[in-house]
Amino acid sequence: MDIRDAGSGHVTTTNTVRQAGFAAGAVVLILDLSKGFLPIYFAIRAGIPAWSVAITAALAVLGHCYPLFANFRGGMGLAVSGGALLAASPPAFLIALAFLIFLLLVIRHAARAALFAGLLAPMLLWLLHFHGVELWIMSAAGLVVTLRFTINWNREYRELWLDRE
Repeated sequence: MDIRDAGSGHVTTTNTVRQAGFAAGAVVLILDLSKGFLPIYFAIRAGIPAWSVAITAALAVLGHCYPLFANFRGGMGLAVSGGALLAASPPAFLIALAFLIFLLLVIRHAARAALFAGLLAPMLLWLLHFHGVELWIMSAAGLVVTLRFTINWNREYRELWLDRE
């Protein structure tokens, strides 16, 4: 089954869990996190400048969202962005994840929460004195995630636990 032909139509962990079960969704989550983690891990270890690491993160997210060999129908980039941030700074990753969960609970709309997290998480990290490569990564990847989630601004998420009445 092509996961893009059912549910949200995106290759995401959430859609995979809904269509193929929890085990398949867990595999997708690990693979998506790895797509962001590995290039950033090696870029940082290679000693390239922070702005280059940020471009690497943005390109990894873009490649996930618009894969050439899948007719540009990919995922939303959230897990890939998380993997990139995790490679740079586990504390910054945990802060951004907690912020996203907070926004999900307050806004009760997954796409809008992700969009606002992409916009506001860099500012939160800066306020919390994360001024290194993690701030560059969150800014670049967050911008891609923000733009990607604009397509779902008006989408209703009746199937999500957080949007049920």
